[in-house]
Amino acid sequence: MNDLLASLAANADQIGIALAETGYMLAFSLAAAVIIGLPLGVTIFLTRRGGALERKPVWRIANLYVSVIRSFPFLLLVVFLIPLTRALYGTTFGTEAATFPLCFVGVAIYARLVEQILLEIPPGVLQAARSMGADVRQTVVHFLLVEGRSGLVYALTSAAISLISYSTVLGIVGGGGIGDFALRFGYQEYDYPLMYSIIAIVIIGVLLLQTAGERVSSALDKR
Repeated sequence: MNDLLASLAANADQIGIALAETGYMLAFSLAAAVIIGLPLGVTIFLTRRGGALERKPVWRIANLYVSVIRSFPFLLLVVFLIPLTRALYGTTFGTEAATFPLCFVGVAIYARLVEQILLEIPPGVLQAARSMGADVRQTVVHFLLVEGRSGLVYALTSAAISLISYSTVLGIVGGGGIGDFALRFGYQEYDYPLMYSIIAIVIIGVLLLQTAGERVSSALDKR
């Protein structure tokens, strides 16, 4: 125990940096999920067969993007996007550049979850919107998103947890993060107590995030 505490103390600064890197990757990928993934999920829902804005070409393109990205092995996706990442950032190394492919995944994951949440909304909500003369924008903003807000928050929490898992791979391209720290300073240095301690920190963080998401979701659930 003393050796473990000494190891944690000796690496405290590096652990702090790693946590900050993971937080950076998570914050930007979640922002992309909300800003792009939410509208994308709504678009897939509206343009599907029988949807309020049925458009097969639009649905096929949007649905294909989500399906392909979600089924793409993440490490291969990171490699596949290297030319685009280099063109945008001038490098493929570092936390900022490594966050770019994570944003693609965040958008795809959340878009699919948004679609599923909207599909679970009772048809009566859409019928009520139509009876009140609401247009598509009003239906989405004042009916669908309001009715599904609890599920959308819970889905975002699930997406965040998945993105934390994906972020551990980004150490391969110099993305850093707490997962990369556990591998380099724990596993590769044969400091297994340190590695297990970092894993415990990650698990505790995920549990706290899950609890916070569930509480917010429950508070928004007015059913």
